[in-house]
Amino acid sequence: MPASPPIVLPGRPHPLGAHIDAAGLNVAVYSSSATRIELCLFDRVDGPATATLTLPGRSGQVHHGHVAGVRAGQIYGLRVHGPYEPRTGLRHNPHKLMVDPYARAIAWPRQGRDLHHDYRTGDPASDLTIDTRDNAASAPKSLVIADDFEWGDDRLPAVPWEDTLIYELHVKGMTRLHPAVPPALRGTYGGLATPPVIEHLRGLGVTTVELLPVHEIYDEQHLRQRRLTNYWGYSTLGFFAPTARYAADKRPGAAVAEFKAMVRGLHAAGIEVILDVVYNHSCEGGPLGPTLSLRGLDNRTYYALRHDDPREYVDVTGCGNTLHTRHPQTLQLVLDSLRYWAVQMHVDGFRFDLASALSRHGPDFDRWSSFLAAIHQDPVLSRLKLIAEPWDVGPGGYQVGGFPYPWAEWNGKYRDTLRRFWRGDPGLLGELGFRLTGSADLYQRAGRGPQASINFVTCHDGFTLRDLVSHARKHNLANGEQNRDGSDHESSANWGAEGPSDDPEIEALRARMVRNFVASLTVSLGVPMLTAGDELGRSQGGNNNAYCQDNEVSWIAWEQADASTLAFFRHVLRLRKAAVLRRRSFFTGARPPGSRLHDLQWLHPDGRELSTADWADPQTRAFGMLLGGEAIAEQDAQGHPIVGETFLALINASASPVRFQLPAMGRAWARIIDTRAADTQAVPLPAEQRCYELVPRSLAVLWMTATHSTQA
Repeated sequence: MPASPPIVLPGRPHPLGAHIDAAGLNVAVYSSSATRIELCLFDRVDGPATATLTLPGRSGQVHHGHVAGVRAGQIYGLRVHGPYEPRTGLRHNPHKLMVDPYARAIAWPRQGRDLHHDYRTGDPASDLTIDTRDNAASAPKSLVIADDFEWGDDRLPAVPWEDTLIYELHVKGMTRLHPAVPPALRGTYGGLATPPVIEHLRGLGVTTVELLPVHEIYDEQHLRQRRLTNYWGYSTLGFFAPTARYAADKRPGAAVAEFKAMVRGLHAAGIEVILDVVYNHSCEGGPLGPTLSLRGLDNRTYYALRHDDPREYVDVTGCGNTLHTRHPQTLQLVLDSLRYWAVQMHVDGFRFDLASALSRHGPDFDRWSSFLAAIHQDPVLSRLKLIAEPWDVGPGGYQVGGFPYPWAEWNGKYRDTLRRFWRGDPGLLGELGFRLTGSADLYQRAGRGPQASINFVTCHDGFTLRDLVSHARKHNLANGEQNRDGSDHESSANWGAEGPSDDPEIEALRARMVRNFVASLTVSLGVPMLTAGDELGRSQGGNNNAYCQDNEVSWIAWEQADASTLAFFRHVLRLRKAAVLRRRSFFTGARPPGSRLHDLQWLHPDGRELSTADWADPQTRAFGMLLGGEAIAEQDAQGHPIVGETFLALINASASPVRFQLPAMGRAWARIIDTRAADTQAVPLPAEQRCYELVPRSLAVLWMTATHSTQA
């Protein structure tokens, strides 16, 4: 006899999603426009449904039900009944299986036809005609997960912002080619927490890893047609589910425990984990994209639609749609997801992709938006590291400096200014002064400190550091978009030849420019961020948009690492431990009582302070920056004055050598850094030395070694 169908009772309207209890499974799904929602249960990812059950309960806009006897590991999907009226923004199609937006794991059939559009593709009426072909066999499916991971004594490292060094990486690309990582773990969550990787991170002084998106994703159709994938992962399908792509164990749901084990391992080494999260759009794209979850559940709630044509989507992301975070339910989805990753997955913070899109009020950016207010008020989220990518592609979307406390921001102005200055562009001295000293022009007015500025020269998006000094133009033909994709404004230079060169002078200059960038980053006030592989000399062959290159273009080639570059990175980044570079307040130029030094002085090569005319001169490309360690004027947690070491950074971005007069302070100096060579040892200068010469396009950092009485 066939098995009797499971018993389904009304159950509870909260929490949203699928949750097991002692008696079975409670399912709660929000939809303001669905007339009926069915729960489909599966024994296999690619098998037929074993039961289809109507959720009998409804509380407000939440459909819910409880199924007895269901346990963790159950595979399920949702069929949503209701109007299919694209012109009014309604896109319900019960022939398409929907992923639960709250699913904590997503399972994938091995193969099957792509029937995931709610309309019949190729039809003359386009999306106005519903597709009645069933896609359940090939559709991604949700998985019930139990919260039973043994965290042991795991604790968040809670690294203060002023001590933070961020390392942006791709989970797969970081270890896919690492020879010291066990083969079964290469390219996986587990591989990231292995001793060789942790040793590498700690050797650089990294306190915090920032992972490119790990939410479950769905590859865009145009990529699948070209047999490519969305390698970076900015195409989210499930906001609660870690992607199975980076799991060593390919069984459905195994990625959850593997992700948690990775976090636990990194925490044990004192390393924080920040997630790059994409809540500004989803993988469903524009009106002709696939219908996989939010669109089929409640299109008008979850997406911002055009008022004049609800068939079309507001798109300030460049990805076809924009999540409607002003709607309370969409905002709840985002907040519930963030809390899940914080509480259940133990992550330490978030970097929000295209954060401006999350904070729009109509066409305008709103720094007091419901999204930002909700984060600010949340007792869990407000205490984590919160980083905004402060722009989107809509009008007025560039909001560097526009986010409120306690947010930090990717400082795109820092990146652009550093690149242009070292390239030799004129008239940048004033701008550079702000960027090197924490960007007070952007953050001080709003009561934020230097740690609001995430300083970076490169990131995943754009040239690697090696390519930045080797290419004057992008080379993206492998992406299949005729080199039209990616930015045309990298502010790069090839220094004599495009791409690889066998000219020793060109290669020497390129190596020096790499050292200039990392040294500049090190001596800048704010939070430095490195891009994985830059310290190894990684190249992408001039591809500045390798988002679809899941291959050797993007993976770090550990066995081809440049040993001298790595040694220089390790050496120069030790300087970040200096108190004067970890100060929590901006420089003032003042001389505190009892100090012979100002906290900051800008020096002309001839030894005098820079004049107004010097700052205004577009050809000024050489200067000194004296950082007074005894003039920090801050207290530690015990109320004691913070007194640190004093450094002199000498910068020459000109094409000629420059001789600098050293400040006459009766103290000895030691050279810590000189980018003319990849030296990694501090060298005392002769006591009688009064000048220091920099070769063209180089930077040096001197350390004041002698002590003296602090009495004025």
